[in-house]
Amino acid sequence: MNKRQKDILTNIIVVLVITAIAVVAMINFKDWVNRSEAMRAMEQLGREALRYRKANGSLPPESHIDRNKDKLQGSVRLGKIHYRALWIDSKSPPDTILAYTEKNYRSLLFSPGFIVVRLDGTVQWMNREEFTALLEQQQSPMEKQMHLK
Repeated sequence: MNKRQKDILTNIIVVLVITAIAVVAMINFKDWVNRSEAMRAMEQLGREALRYRKANGSLPPESHIDRNKDKLQGSVRLGKIHYRALWIDSKSPPDTILAYTEKNYRSLLFSPGFIVVRLDGTVQWMNREEFTALLEQQQSPMEKQMHLK
């Protein structure tokens, strides 16, 4: 190979490497934005549930959450929300899972997991194993049976 061919080959390799790095970076950035927006929307959902509970003495029905879901900033990034108020009573501890949504990210930064809103309004990201164990512990036999259907 002469010098010109080597330079062209080097330039092509450099462009391909830079392009691959840029693509991976953009995928990770997209997932980071989606996750932060979904977390923000779940925080708003938790605040709305707490506001309703304070005003009415009980958790809002699922229809109230569904009506207000569209008003949440970033709600398009939430996906299907599993709302558990039906299975929560007044004696439930504050760390009880009130609502959750599953997110299947495929980036290097985030693995698949769940965004969880607790009864006290806190929001957190949980990996699949941790979430499954916690939910299993908190679910009643009737809820488990209903969830399978």
